[in-house]
Amino acid sequence: MLYGVMDALRPDEPRVSAAGTRALLVRLEHERAAAARARDAQLTAELSADVAACRDAFVGLAVTEIVSLRAQLSGPQLG
Repeated sequence: MLYGVMDALRPDEPRVSAAGTRALLVRLEHERAAAARARDAQLTAELSADVAACRDAFVGLAVTEIVSLRAQLSGPQLG
């Protein structure tokens, strides 16, 4: 995982990676599918909201990691 300025500012906070978030997303999708098979509409709806939030977090983390790696490899892009 790449470490940046935010790690220095908040050393006590757990580090979350795109890979870890993706694993959580897959787990939530499996739980949602199980709830749907059990015909538990309320749990399915709650898990759908969790899946959507987790997917948004995953995309943001993945993009951040890609940009950070690019900056480390070729220097920050200015302009």
